[in-house]
Amino acid sequence: MGNVLIIDDDITFNLMLKTFLEKNNFNVTQASSGKSGLKEISKKDFEFILVDLRLPDYNGVDLLKKIKETCKNSLILLMTSYADIKTAVSAIKAGAYDYITKPLDPDELLKTLYKRKNLGLSEENQPKRDFQYVAGGSEAAKKIEEYVSLVAPTAMSVLVLGESGTGKEYISRLIHEKSKRKDMPFVAVDCGALSKDLAASELFGHVKGSFTGAVNDKQGQFEAAHKGTLFLDEIGNLSYEIQIKLLRAIQEKKIRKVGGDKDIEVDVRLITATNEELSDAVKRGEFREDLYHRINEFKIEVSPLRKRVKDVIQFANYFLQEANRELDKNIENFSEEVVAIFSGYGWPGNLREMKNVIKRAVLLTQGTTIEKDVLPEELSGYLNLAKDPDHSEGHDSQNLKDVHQKVEKEMIINALEQFKYNKSKAAKALNIDRKTLYNKLKLYEIEEF
Repeated sequence: MGNVLIIDDDITFNLMLKTFLEKNNFNVTQASSGKSGLKEISKKDFEFILVDLRLPDYNGVDLLKKIKETCKNSLILLMTSYADIKTAVSAIKAGAYDYITKPLDPDELLKTLYKRKNLGLSEENQPKRDFQYVAGGSEAAKKIEEYVSLVAPTAMSVLVLGESGTGKEYISRLIHEKSKRKDMPFVAVDCGALSKDLAASELFGHVKGSFTGAVNDKQGQFEAAHKGTLFLDEIGNLSYEIQIKLLRAIQEKKIRKVGGDKDIEVDVRLITATNEELSDAVKRGEFREDLYHRINEFKIEVSPLRKRVKDVIQFANYFLQEANRELDKNIENFSEEVVAIFSGYGWPGNLREMKNVIKRAVLLTQGTTIEKDVLPEELSGYLNLAKDPDHSEGHDSQNLKDVHQKVEKEMIINALEQFKYNKSKAAKALNIDRKTLYNKLKLYEIEEF
């Protein structure tokens, strides 16, 4: 299909993306730094080069300029978790074909690569990724399944509530898979990663010349989801101005590109998600009440993992098998001590945290059983924390909520200290958005320096 070079210092992300692209018939080479990436470029030609914005030895935009000196015909995509207009414009001016935000949507990445090769996503070119949903056996899990089965066949908009990492996107995908639109696109957008300047362009598209750096027409996500489902994660992060445009798109089923002068009809089923209570945001005047009622025709609340202890080991075993496939390993099980840690730990990052923890443990494990020593410090020290007399004083050591909150608070403080109280970097490290971090700072009365 074509030679791809991935330049990213995140080894796990590198390996996952490599595995995904190879399953879709691309030849993939990896590099963990700008210097090693340039070395690979000197060895052979690459049709596609994916470059992370922040590398240990290069700024992504500077590296782009250097790559373009020798790779004039390569399609270069800048990968960034820091979506802002300056980065996008700088990347395009430096020679990038486009920029894409993390976490990446693999299907959208494939569409971009196929578009360059003049290939449509025909049946034989569809992404080879099976959607799997692990329901769990708890009462909370059964209630979610019941609600999904009821609302999926309808055209109702759905609001999915839950903490970060609880699987809101998976539930939304399940609704799509059980709906009449299942054969049409499912497009996911992380609104928490959209800056105010880029949100309109990302959602509705833009026309060439509409702003500095808009060198091509861009299709928005509403158009990409036409006849299918559009999933807007962390919708509470959208600015008031974008909320107005979103309301119009929902009500009139029409959008207008940034800089455009004509309406485009769109037919999408909208599913939104948030980790905050939007009704409170409405009371504070931060979220439009009319938009809230439009997106909240049916609500599904997802319980955090600490309230679904019965499901913990089932999820852990699923993520173990998934990590085995992705990393080409054959780890068989968890030790009894690890099972005890998993069952008692509060999982502040929920399923997303568990998936990352297990993938890391699988990568580090040399034998066939995952042991305590390959777990991150916050988990490996969990049993000692729960047994600490100072911690138990005034608290029941079996109270999972107390333990969870203590561990979560310590994780936040550690992240803030590590990044010298840069909240954007700390939030990224904790895998939450800035708004959630501010809420946690207030909840735990953590001083801001």
